[in-house]
Amino acid sequence: MNTNVQHRTLKGYVVSDKMQKTVVVEITRMKIHPKYKKSYKVSTRFKAHSPENAFHIGDKVVIQEGRPLSKEKRWTVISKI
Repeated sequence: MNTNVQHRTLKGYVVSDKMQKTVVVEITRMKIHPKYKKSYKVSTRFKAHSPENAFHIGDKVVIQEGRPLSKEKRWTVISKI
């Protein structure tokens, strides 16, 4: 088994901290329409594990992909930017 696995990391903002040990992080990225070449924003929300409840609404954080922790939670908050 390879122990040097590179996990995906993303940057985003905490939009909800109402759950216990979980925050909702919104990632916004720009896409370009293939035909009209107009750029537009696409946002995706991820539930991320935060064991100490240290992150609150508005914090910019880095999340890392990992194994499933619950039905929808596959990310962990690494640090605050």
